[in-house]
Amino acid sequence: MTATDAVVIGSGPNGLVAANLLVDAGWSVVVLEEQGRPGGAVSSDDAVAPGHVHDTFSSFYPLAAASPTIRGLHLEEHGLEWSHAPSVLGHSFGDGRWGVLHRDRAATASGLEQDAPGDGEAWLALCETWDRVGDDVLRGLLSPFPPVRGGVGLARQVLRPGGLELLREMTMPARSLTERLFRGESARMLVAGNAGHADIGLESPGSAAMGLLLALLGQSVGFPVPRGGAGRLAAAMVSRLEAKGGELCLGERAEGVRVEGGRAVAVRTASREIRARRAVLADVSAPALYGGLVPWDALPTRLRHRMARFEWDPSTVKVDWALDGPVPWEGPPAAGPGTVHVADSMDEMTLTGGQVAAGLVPDKPFLLVGQMGVADATRVPAGGEALWAYTHVPQRVRGDAAAGRSGVREVRGTWGEGDLDAMAERIEQRIEDRAPGFRDRITARRVLGPRELEARDRNLVGGAINGGTAGLQQQLVFRPVAGSGRAETPVKGLYLASASAHPGGGVHGACGANAARAALWHHTIQLPWRRT
Repeated sequence: MTATDAVVIGSGPNGLVAANLLVDAGWSVVVLEEQGRPGGAVSSDDAVAPGHVHDTFSSFYPLAAASPTIRGLHLEEHGLEWSHAPSVLGHSFGDGRWGVLHRDRAATASGLEQDAPGDGEAWLALCETWDRVGDDVLRGLLSPFPPVRGGVGLARQVLRPGGLELLREMTMPARSLTERLFRGESARMLVAGNAGHADIGLESPGSAAMGLLLALLGQSVGFPVPRGGAGRLAAAMVSRLEAKGGELCLGERAEGVRVEGGRAVAVRTASREIRARRAVLADVSAPALYGGLVPWDALPTRLRHRMARFEWDPSTVKVDWALDGPVPWEGPPAAGPGTVHVADSMDEMTLTGGQVAAGLVPDKPFLLVGQMGVADATRVPAGGEALWAYTHVPQRVRGDAAAGRSGVREVRGTWGEGDLDAMAERIEQRIEDRAPGFRDRITARRVLGPRELEARDRNLVGGAINGGTAGLQQQLVFRPVAGSGRAETPVKGLYLASASAHPGGGVHGACGANAARAALWHHTIQLPWRRT
C-alpha cells in the first residue's frame, strides 16, 4: 500500500492550491485526478481550430490576481504570465452604445460622466472607498467563516468614512444599489452585468456583492488572462507542486475514502489504496463526497437530511468560435474589452433570470462573451479571433420561452445535438444583432452543453459551474449545508476543498487554502472535529 501524509482528490485550482500549501509545510502529498490533464475548470485547448486557443471553462481571473493565497504562490516563477486586454469590460447595448470599464479609473469615470452627469464622480467615490477597505473585504470574504484575521482588519476599516456603507451596499439587491448610486444605464449595467455571473436575481438581497466585487476588482487589478491559455495557470501550479516534491497522478480516479474509527485513513482507486497518514482533502462537489466517496453509514444522519436540500446553480451552455477577423461590433470602444456582456437592459436581465428560475430556456439569453485574441494576441493567428460566449439555462427544463416564435428553433432541454445547435443559433443571433456580419467570420464552432461540461469536469454537475447556488440560503454557515461554513467535515482528517465549500465558486483558491490550513491546524494542535 502506498502511503503519504495527505491525499488530495481532484486537481482543480482549489485542489492544487491545497496541495501546494501542504508541501510548503513539509507534508508529502499525492494528488489524484481522473482526467488526463490537470486543472479542473482551468483548462485550454486548440481543438476548435488550429492556432486558436480557447479556454474550455473559466477564462478571466480577477479573483486569482487579487487572491492573497494565489499571489503568495509566486506562480510567475513557474511560468505564469498575465495578459490584459486594452480595456477590462464592455457592456453592449442594443442600440450600439457601450459602457466600458477601463484599467484607468479616470477613463472609466469620464465615460460614465458622458452617459449621465454625476455618475463619474459617484464611480470615483466608490473606487476611493475600495482603496481603503478593499483588501480587508476580500480577505474577509475568502477566509473561513466566521473570518478572524480578515474580519479584524475589516472591523477597523469599516469605521473609516464609507467602509460600513460599502458593506451595507454589498448586501443589497443589485437593482436597488445601482439605481441608488447611478443615474445612467452604463454604470448600472457594468455592475449588474457582473452580478449576472452568479445565479442570484438582481432583486434578491446580496446580488450586489458579486457585481461590486468584480467591478471594483476589474478597476483595481483588471480581468487578466494567463498568456497562452488558462491551462498555463494550472500548469504553473503543477510545476510548483512537483518542484517541491508533490506528486500528481493523472487518469486515476478516486473511488472511495476509507473511514476507520470516524477518521479518514485512505483513498481507494481502481488499482490501489493510498494510506493518508494525516489528511484527505476532497476537491469534489459536496454531493460527490457525502454519500459518494464517503458512504452514508460513516456520516451523521442529520447530514444526509440536510444534503437532500442542497441546491445546484443553473446549467450552462458555452459556444466557442474561431473567427477569421475581429468581431464587427457596432460602435466598438476604441480600447477593445476582453470581456463583453450582452443585455438590452436590467429589466431584460431580470426577465431572463426569472425564466431560468421557472425552468424556461431564455428567449433572449444574457451573454458573457470572451474575446481571447483581444486579451492575449498569442492565442490566435494574425488577424483572427478566438471567441466564446456562455449563458445560463435551467437544470431541469420545463419549456422554452421562445416556443412557437417564428424562425426560432425550440430547445427541449434534452441537450442532444439538436438542442445544442438550436441554443448556439440563439446565442449567435444575439451577437449578430450587435455585430452585423459576425456569422460570416465564423470558420469553426464548438458547443459545450451541460453533458459535455460535466464529462470534462465531474464537479460541473449538469453544467453548474459554481459548486452550488450562490443564493444566501447556501452561503456562509449554510455552505454546503446549515452548520457548515468551514472546510472541516464530520469525519476526522477529511476536508471539503471544492467550490461547494465556503466561499464558493471562482478561481481564487480560497476553498482549497481553507481546507489545507484547517488540516495543518488540526494536525498541529489536535482540536476535536465538529459533527455537522
